[in-house]
Parts: sequence; structure tokens; C-alpha cells
Amino acid sequence: MGKDSEAHRVGTRAIHAGQDPFKWKSGAVVPPISLASTFAQFAPAQLTECGFDYSRAGNPTRQCFEECVAAVEGAKHALAFASGLAATTTLLHLLQKGEEVVCMDDVYGGTNRLMNRVFVPNGVKVTKVDCTNLDLLSEALNENVRIVWIETPTNPTMKCVDIEACSKIIKSKLKRPDSIFVVDNTFMSPYNQKPLKFGADVSMHSVSKYINGHSDVIMGLLMTDDDELATKLRFLQNAVGAVPSPFDCYMANRGLKTLHLRMERHNSNALKVAQFLEKEPQVERVMHPGLKSYPGYEIHNKQCTGNSGMVTFWIKGDVETSKAFIANLKLFTLAESLGGFESLAELPCVMTHASVPPDQREVLGISDTLIRLSVGLEDIDDLLDDLTNAFAAVNAS
Repeated sequence: MGKDSEAHRVGTRAIHAGQDPFKWKSGAVVPPISLASTFAQFAPAQLTECGFDYSRAGNPTRQCFEECVAAVEGAKHALAFASGLAATTTLLHLLQKGEEVVCMDDVYGGTNRLMNRVFVPNGVKVTKVDCTNLDLLSEALNENVRIVWIETPTNPTMKCVDIEACSKIIKSKLKRPDSIFVVDNTFMSPYNQKPLKFGADVSMHSVSKYINGHSDVIMGLLMTDDDELATKLRFLQNAVGAVPSPFDCYMANRGLKTLHLRMERHNSNALKVAQFLEKEPQVERVMHPGLKSYPGYEIHNKQCTGNSGMVTFWIKGDVETSKAFIANLKLFTLAESLGGFESLAELPCVMTHASVPPDQREVLGISDTLIRLSVGLEDIDDLLDDLTNAFAAVNAS
């Protein structure tokens, strides 16, 4: 049975898929970094058997990573980009003036900003919908809608959207064959959730988060099973040119090798943190898919195998309470981003979602007391001690 066999599980695919040492003349077990910007040709337009001519269009190191991560996601095609927003931007270039996007109302602030302040002024209509309400999604769909974009769980309020149910509605109402259903899968990673299996056309990731897992790479991904769509996206990948460097691809490929191990620890640590927060008197509410109190608990368990390290909670008080709590954390670093080995804490209202207008934040529940945690791989008792001490310091002030 070959190393790339679909019979293999996620951890085995992450280590072996696309990594055959004998594809390199040296037999290197670790894929080398190909820094070349251009490649020699046998004759004009006659490429070597590897098929590369210019690194924007394709690069051996990038191809190695793309093949591996596609196998981990269970997708036919994976395309890497210079950032998550570069991946989003490239996909949105499929839109023509007058076409529409229906977007989940609670999404990453950068996605919100890109759609509202870049594409809307250029003639693309964007309609924000709470896709947890399937009736609202259905009502928003019309013949001009080309792309439906969701996150699940959402960033930062952790709403759970039923991917399969959304897909059925989209396919029944949008008769145009070029419609695209996109799921931003960044919060879950391919280890915990595989949107393509539930009817999504594209699974999008910020590789900077769990896939790379070490907070030292900026990169994005689009993955699909649709051959025709993959061809269109590869054209745009080259034409738009927002591609990652070979070194970043090497780093992401290396990070991917331990995805399964890291996610197991993220899953267990975050669940224990969420359970701790549920019992904390100074906490108003906790959102984490592993809690039975989570509104989308059954849907999440249907489409996911784990919970990741993301925990959102609302602290009792005001913005000064939030800031004081974060200021007293020692192991949770105050920083944007998520999914690295280290634990992070952030205040979305003034950080990742500051670009979302205040009135929209209020509707979405992104209040001054919403704190988002990315629970890392540290010893869980140390993390719980850190949270305990921060609450005690706030209570004493």
C-alpha cells in the first residue's frame, strides 16, 4: 500500500503524503527548499518532467506542501497563498461586477474589512446573514449570488453553522452552476473538521494558525474537490501572484507533520479551560464546542471530531475589567492570531475586530467584555493557575 493511500489516517498522511524522498535526486528524507525563481527548459516552452518554469506559477517546495495538506484535508486540490487574506482575495476575484456574496455575519475582522471596504466599492454586493438561522440564509439567496461564505465556529463568538444543511439550501436555491460555497476552516483545522465532506465547494485556511502551528509563517490555503474550479483558481493564483515563498512552504510543511499531535493537546487543554471558566463566578458566559451548554453542541459533534484550542468568554464588568484581567495574565500572551503552540489572549473589540463598526459589533455580541483565548500546549495546571491568579487580581482591585 503506497504512502499516499486514502486508507491512511490523518497523522500518517501529514507525515508521508507528497513527501517521497525519491522524487529528489538526493533521496533527502526532508524535502529540500527550492529557492529558484526560474527553471531551465529543454527548448522554448518545452519544460522538464517536473513541469516548472517560474516560481510564481509553481515551485517544488510549494507543490510538496500543497500535496501533503490536500491529503490531510481529504481534498483533491490545495492551493497555497501568501496569507489567508491573499487566499480570500484571490477567490473573490472570481466575482464579476453586480454579483453578490452572502457572508456569515460573524466572521474574522479582516474578511469583513476586505469585503466591505475593497470589494463593495468595486461593485460587489455583500449581504451579511446569521447562517445559524437557515431561513435567513434561504431568504438571502437569489440569482445574483455567486459565493456563500461562512465560518464555523465563527470568529470570535464561536457560533456553530450546520455545513451540510447550508449546502443543501444553497444547491437547491442557486441554480447557477458556478456558485461557490466556502467554509473558513481555520478555527478547526483539517484534523477536526473537513467541510468538503459536508457539501462545501472550498475549504479555506489561514495556515498561519493551526496548520503551521508555530507562529512563524503567514500563509493561506484554498482546497477543493472540483477540478474545474481548481483550474480557475490556479490561473488566478498565478495571475494575481499572491503566492508564498518557498521557505514559508518548507516551514508550513514541517509544522504540518505534528498537526495531529498538537491538535490532541489543544483539544484537551481548551476543554479543561472552558470547564474551568464555566465555574468561575466572574464569568458571565463561555462559548466552546466541547461544552454541553454550547448552543451548537450536537451540530458540531456531527461535523467535527474535536474542538481545537479556541475559547471565548464574557467577563463580568466593563472594558477596564477586561483589560485588567488580560494585564494580569502571565502565561497567556496578549497578542493577535491563534493556533500556535503558545497560549494567547486578546480583546477583539480593540484588536482583531476593531475594523468592524461599533454598531455591528454590538449586534454580533462582540462587546467590551468578550475575551478570546487561544489555548496552547503548556501544562494545563499552569494555565489554570494563570487564569485563577488573573481573576483573583481583578477581584482584589
